[in-house]
Amino acid sequence: MTNLVERPTSPRGGRRREELVAAGIDLLREEGWPAVTTRGVAERAGTNPGLIHYHFGGLPGLHAAIARAAGELVIGPLVAELLGAVDARAALDRIRDMLGETTGDERATRLAVEVIAGAARDPALGEVLREQLRQARGQIGEALGRMYPEWPAERRAGAAVLVTAAVDGLMLHYLLDPGLPVGQAVSAAEGLLS
Repeated sequence: MTNLVERPTSPRGGRRREELVAAGIDLLREEGWPAVTTRGVAERAGTNPGLIHYHFGGLPGLHAAIARAAGELVIGPLVAELLGAVDARAALDRIRDMLGETTGDERATRLAVEVIAGAARDPALGEVLREQLRQARGQIGEALGRMYPEWPAERRAGAAVLVTAAVDGLMLHYLLDPGLPVGQAVSAAEGLLS
C-alpha cells in the first residue's frame, strides 16, 4: 500500500490539509484530544471524513499533523523571542514579560497542556513533541554560540537544555501560582550571569 500521507498534493489539497489541521487544533483547544475524532474534525472543517484518510492516512496521521502544528504554535513564539534577544539579559527580560502574556492566554495555555498530555499518552505524538523540543534547544544553543563564541559545543548544548527547562518550569509554576515571584527568579538568573 502506498503512503497516502507523503503523496504530492495540489494547492487545493494543501489548503484542505491546512483546514483539517486548523479544525483539529480548534477542537483540541476547546475539548482536548478526545474531541479530535475523524467525524469531529470533518464536521468542524465542513468536509467529508474520508478526506482525513486521503490526506493523512487516517486518524493517527491527522493527530501527528495536529500535534506538530500545535507544538509550533506553542513553542515557536517563545523560541523566536529568545532568539531575538541581543544578549542574555535581554533574553531574561523577555522571559519575564512572556510569562504573563503567555499564561494569560487561556487558549494558548489549553493548547500547551493538551500537546503535553497527548505526548505523554501517545508515543507517536511524544516523538513529534520531542523532535520540536530538540530543534528548539538546537536553535537556542546556536544563539548561545553567537553570544558566547568561547563556549565549547557541550556547554552551549547544556545551557540550551537548562534555558528551555527553566522557561518550561517557570511557565508551569506560574500557571499553577500566578503569585509566583517571577521577577525574583529572573533577578537570581541575572546574578548568575554576572
